Amino acid sequence: MKIKIKKDIKSQFETIETEKDITLEKLAGSIKRDVPYMILAAKVDNKVKRLTEKIAGPCEIEFLDMRTRQAHLIYQYSVTLLYLAAVKEVLETTDTEVRNSLNQGLFTLIRTKRPLIASDVKAVEKRMRQMVREDIPIESLGACKKEELKQMQLYKIKDYEQFFYGLTVPSSGYLKYFRLKKYKRGVILRFPQPSIPDKMPPYVDNKKMYYAFAEEKKWKRVLGISVVWDLNIKIIGGEPGEIIQMSEALHDKRIVEIAGEIAKLKKRVILIAGPSSSGKKTFARRLCIQLKVNGSKPLYLGTDDYFLDRKDTPKDENGEPNFEDLEALDIDLFNRDMNMLLEGKEADIPEFDFLQGKKIFGKRRISIDHTQPIVIEGIHALNDELTPYIDEKRKFKIYISPLTQLNIDDHNVISTTDSRMIRRMVRDHQYRGHSAEATIKSWPKVRAGEDKNIFPYNSSADAFFNSVHIYELGVLKKYAEPMLKEVGEDRPEYSEAVRMLKFLSFFKSIEDDSMIANNSILREFIGGSVFHQ
Repeated sequence: MKIKIKKDIKSQFETIETEKDITLEKLAGSIKRDVPYMILAAKVDNKVKRLTEKIAGPCEIEFLDMRTRQAHLIYQYSVTLLYLAAVKEVLETTDTEVRNSLNQGLFTLIRTKRPLIASDVKAVEKRMRQMVREDIPIESLGACKKEELKQMQLYKIKDYEQFFYGLTVPSSGYLKYFRLKKYKRGVILRFPQPSIPDKMPPYVDNKKMYYAFAEEKKWKRVLGISVVWDLNIKIIGGEPGEIIQMSEALHDKRIVEIAGEIAKLKKRVILIAGPSSSGKKTFARRLCIQLKVNGSKPLYLGTDDYFLDRKDTPKDENGEPNFEDLEALDIDLFNRDMNMLLEGKEADIPEFDFLQGKKIFGKRRISIDHTQPIVIEGIHALNDELTPYIDEKRKFKIYISPLTQLNIDDHNVISTTDSRMIRRMVRDHQYRGHSAEATIKSWPKVRAGEDKNIFPYNSSADAFFNSVHIYELGVLKKYAEPMLKEVGEDRPEYSEAVRMLKFLSFFKSIEDDSMIANNSILREFIGGSVFHQ
């Protein structure tokens, strides 16, 4: 039987001869010497399959390692299953909650009769490594029978069973890379990231991120919502209006707090950064309004106007202009203009003409007094290399991101990365006419830019702003679903579209979004924002 295979993400399809009904795992084993990293799953005719599946006939097979989003999630679900099974065996409890991403892993809470200590965590990790060496099969026992959870699959390792909404590897022997760390009241389950699949990332303690997530947990309690089903009940019961209003009020409260801190410290340079689709522009505008309420007159600027002229823009590995690198900005001019403004002098602030590919001068000659703050929004804002000539004492750094979303249950986390991609998909369609396929195709490049230019600097922030709305996927669903369904089965992006549709299926749709305020961060994506007319 002839089939086409693609051994890894950087190779091309080639035709090979193979036996009928061979498993994907066996086929992967035959080429393991030809690939750089362990194969965890495969796309068969653009549909992601467990390696336990058999090849029934001629098809196209693309093997997936952890450099791909799909395989990285499969590893995450699998190592989480291994962890939960080991906790049950060692600590004799099944009361473990997987809360959120943190420090290159997942933050979890293990509830036992006595306080958790470091030796408990070491014992669990030791048992996990024993189970890896034993190479224990991970069985798929079928889908959940509950209608609202029909997308969940039941998996079993030894005598432990758990539902996940994603696939797993065939056995524990695939899970060689992980580490446990006792942290605060819980445990961080850490594992490799797509950029370096076979090495543990360096540990960086980000206490501010931890407390930002803790605050988000408190918000959930205030709203009376813990998991997706809690939100669905309120939507079914006709209560989304109150949830929307309370969520917006919580945003207002936090913006007031940040503005008050800026005023108290008398900071002049307010630097705002966050990953794609975090709501930076709307947040910056709302912060400016609150600063005005506090008696100051902020000047709002974006770093995009300081792009180098197109002819001087650095190129990426494909020879295309790389606008996401810090080197794409005229740093010297930016710092000169900012210091002139801080000194009360007039500065000729450029406007970047994207059609001509160059800065235009003479349209914005600006001066400010010694009390006025400058609010600067841009992806590099937290990187000190953007502002090397500005006095550190004048700076106040803010990191913004939708830090978490509602989890499906105590063990299934919906990643903030997926939530942001849905936001971007809807926004790019609304404002730029882009398809879901185009957004999915560009997302790996977006994520690579974030890993390089944004995430390494978030620990330096003076304040964190969680831009998530607990109800938002209920609103975004009605915009995103039709777009995702348009992605054809023959397209490389089809499998990712199916995965996104799968997790959106857990949410009840909020059809009437007229009650969402025109200054809401969500309006930046669905349209109707007072700041984006």
